[in-house]
Amino acid sequence: MDKTQGRVAIVTGGGSGVGKAAALALLADGWRVAIAGRRQDALQAVIAESKAGDRGLAVPTDVTDPASVKALFDATVQKWGRVDLLFNNAGIGAPAVPIDELPLDKWKAVVDTNLNGMFYALREAFRVMKAQSPQGGRIINNGSISAHAPRPMSIAYTATKHAVSGLTKTASLDGRKHDIAVGQIDIGNALTELAARMGKGVPQANGEIAVEPLMDVNIVGQSVLYMANLPLEANVLFHTVMATKMPFVGRG
Repeated sequence: MDKTQGRVAIVTGGGSGVGKAAALALLADGWRVAIAGRRQDALQAVIAESKAGDRGLAVPTDVTDPASVKALFDATVQKWGRVDLLFNNAGIGAPAVPIDELPLDKWKAVVDTNLNGMFYALREAFRVMKAQSPQGGRIINNGSISAHAPRPMSIAYTATKHAVSGLTKTASLDGRKHDIAVGQIDIGNALTELAARMGKGVPQANGEIAVEPLMDVNIVGQSVLYMANLPLEANVLFHTVMATKMPFVGRG
């Protein structure tokens, strides 16, 4: 689609953190962006900050509810006619406690958001992208460094992020014949409200507590934008962006 016409994106979990950074980067680049999240006021604040006017659309959405996710896509198509990009970003964590002490409701909440919710959005994106003309689009799933290596006491988050990699690979394969490119961004220690604790000291694999380096979350927004702006003939299947000195590769 001609960039001057304004390609259309949906960003879930767009009211704060990584989702907000991605939405702002896309809006600054001329995209039309439907920003989804639980809080209308937070979504409207992102649009106001972007100064993008009617190129932003706030759509309160509960990604754990398939009907709510369908309504998000329907509202976007009704306003702009198509969806060229889904940044499938919404996610939550669980308390850092030993496995046998993790409440089952917390486990289910993480699975319902990070895995089921991501599937619901992926499913709706396929429905819309297959039917539109020209056909196709791009989906970027938010994985995590935790899609590759766990932190101590993170079984719910880590399990779901490993599962996201399975969604990405399968959807990438199934999307080929429909010109739907599916990739994943794996983020390590972006400075958001959720990750701020890293700068205060968090448990390490050897049992120590250590302060971890953080990076500007807007770097992640630019990474999403880079992936989004690729032609559909090319795909970044996995993109890792992380604070250079964070403990991930090697032995800490």
